[in-house]
Amino acid sequence: MLDRSLNATVSGRLMPRPDAAPAAWATSTGLIPYPEAEAAMEARASAIADGAAGELVWLLEHPPLYTAGVSAKPADLLDPQRFPVFRSGRGGQFTYHGPGQRVAYVMLDLSARGRDVRAFVTALQAWIIEALARLGVRGDVRDGRVGVWVERPGLGGAAREDKVAAIGVKLRRWVSFHGVSLNVDPDLGHFSGIVPCGVTQHGVTSLADLGAPATLAEADAALKAAFVSVFGPVADAPPPL
Repeated sequence: MLDRSLNATVSGRLMPRPDAAPAAWATSTGLIPYPEAEAAMEARASAIADGAAGELVWLLEHPPLYTAGVSAKPADLLDPQRFPVFRSGRGGQFTYHGPGQRVAYVMLDLSARGRDVRAFVTALQAWIIEALARLGVRGDVRDGRVGVWVERPGLGGAAREDKVAAIGVKLRRWVSFHGVSLNVDPDLGHFSGIVPCGVTQHGVTSLADLGAPATLAEADAALKAAFVSVFGPVADAPPPL
């Protein structure tokens, strides 16, 4: 049974900045190579920690690839020759990124928002759940498992749970980087080269697969509005790449 502690609507901001300073909001076009994106994230996170740059939420797409978080098990990489594989310092296990999936890299200063890692992950989940609600999909959290899930009918009428959004973050000097990925309309067959997030008993889905198709622009608008609701104001900015 899904944990209903985070429902589809969020009342009040969960991790606002007391000074109400807006986070920069940037969107890249095209497919951004993973190594370049990771380097840009590292540089921006360091600059935020040094007080030389402001917070940033960066939306982008990657070409097809797999990333391995710090808890990734080698046996969960089922087809190592299928796509490039990148080791990542984020939390979590193996995941897939590719066209049709909206990746949002979240570089926030938790020193200004409250040094609470659990609250931060809860806020990320609430952000995705509210964005999904704006797109007509109910998302929920699963007890003891990070990410956002949907419950749908399975064979024989039994309910099944599929993951629609993944979360994997890292903190350094209380600045976050890496972030979330929302499956808008990726090729779900590309997930078959890994055990996504180490979970074998549940599947992966997307907005399109759920019968709630959306363009990336529509998903971006929902993510932006939901972020303001959960974290506070944003200001449009140019992307790093």
